[in-house]
Amino acid sequence: MRPPAPSAPVVLRRHPGAAAAGAPRILFLHGLAGSDTVWDETGRQLGAEHEVWSAQLPWRGQGVEGWGRTADLGPWVEEALASVPGPVDVVVAHSMSSNVLLELLDRTDGLARFGIRALVLVSPFYRGTAEEFDWATITHYLNDFHLILQEGIRAHSGGRVSAESEILMAQRVREWIGPYGWIRFFDLFLRTPELRTARITVPCLVVGGAHDIATPSEHAIALAGALPDARLRVLAGSGHFPMVDEPAAFHAELGAFLDAVLPPAPVLQTTLTTET
Repeated sequence: MRPPAPSAPVVLRRHPGAAAAGAPRILFLHGLAGSDTVWDETGRQLGAEHEVWSAQLPWRGQGVEGWGRTADLGPWVEEALASVPGPVDVVVAHSMSSNVLLELLDRTDGLARFGIRALVLVSPFYRGTAEEFDWATITHYLNDFHLILQEGIRAHSGGRVSAESEILMAQRVREWIGPYGWIRFFDLFLRTPELRTARITVPCLVVGGAHDIATPSEHAIALAGALPDARLRVLAGSGHFPMVDEPAAFHAELGAFLDAVLPPAPVLQTTLTTET
């Protein structure tokens, strides 16, 4: 099959690995202005026992121009899920994509339709009540938006870019996202009190970072408390990108969760009989 064009809104990639046929499928979703390469190391860790996929979404860094003028982002995540061949056992979503995914599952039968058995929500934006949003919230996410983007640049560059260059790059990314993209992000955040979290009945792992300036750990704590079946992990040395800041700890938590929710298939016992 011919691979999708780089300019396609959703581009799916299967990570290399030696997983056997029938291995559980995992789909990774990156956050705003991110890249699916942020999951490469995690994919390598899981590839021996899982079929690992990742999606490049329209809001990826230098992705689809004008994506922010589309009010509903859910169909693009739905397209990524539908493009994976077979059931998607676990979806791992980071940052804004966690919110897009939760909204999609809240209003559709996506859990059953795609065979989703568990979710991993990394650095999600979440507040449980409308009263928690005030003018200071807008001021922070609007005026300090470039600082959040700078943390993403640092994570993707592996520390190879100077702080001065990070700032300039973050400002350029902010211009690319533009007001419409920012509005899409913030509107998703504002709607989190409306999420019917009781509908998310599969086991969930919610991961936050103790030093996250974009989504303080209180967001992860509140979301985990609102979900029917959730485990919470706040990594002490992490910011907004736990999979990069503390890869060993992140992989350990993810691996333990997957072992718990995706038990190995039972081994068939064969009884030999001897005729006399």
